[in-house]
Amino acid sequence: MKKNTDHLAPDTYYHIFNRGINGETLFKEKRNYAFFLSKYLKYISPIARTYAFCLLKNHFHFLICTRSEETLKNFMPIGKAYSTEQIISLQFSHLFNSYAQAVNKRFSRTGGLFETPFRRIEINEEYYLLHLIAYIHLNPIKHGFTKDYINYLYSSYHLLLEGKSKILETQTVLSWFGGQELFSSFHNNWLDRLDFDSKITFD
Repeated sequence: MKKNTDHLAPDTYYHIFNRGINGETLFKEKRNYAFFLSKYLKYISPIARTYAFCLLKNHFHFLICTRSEETLKNFMPIGKAYSTEQIISLQFSHLFNSYAQAVNKRFSRTGGLFETPFRRIEINEEYYLLHLIAYIHLNPIKHGFTKDYINYLYSSYHLLLEGKSKILETQTVLSWFGGQELFSSFHNNWLDRLDFDSKITFD
């Protein structure tokens, strides 16, 4: 696993995470969560597949795989000579800026909302994908936002089981675990390790 803030490469798995600048709250109202995901669908889904996410009051986590170089080049605006790495970076910039502008307008604030640069960890071992998904879904418990990750409204856990999300690669994720039942039991097994094993850290 490579941990850095380099450009995101095509066709690569990443754990993407960030928090509010100086620990500031990112999602000040319930509707902010849905609004952020709508912006994510607009800006990130065209350039990356998403396998898991969790939005918490002051930070977030996503597991993504950037799309192929060919797909990214086809996404390139006409007349622009961006590299594929620049396209990915620009789309994340559009996401954060558009959301921050909306929050600033709503709450009469100014300045940046997110820490920069946002963090990313390249995931190149299949073993870590399953554990990272569980880590992301149990993150609200880790940080004391809830004691019930199953019914936490702002993660992809229940969406993956319901199969209704426009953002998520639902069938791929469930196939990694061997189906819904094993997906759920894998997460339950993590509850027995809520010291969050020091050998498996993702942020």
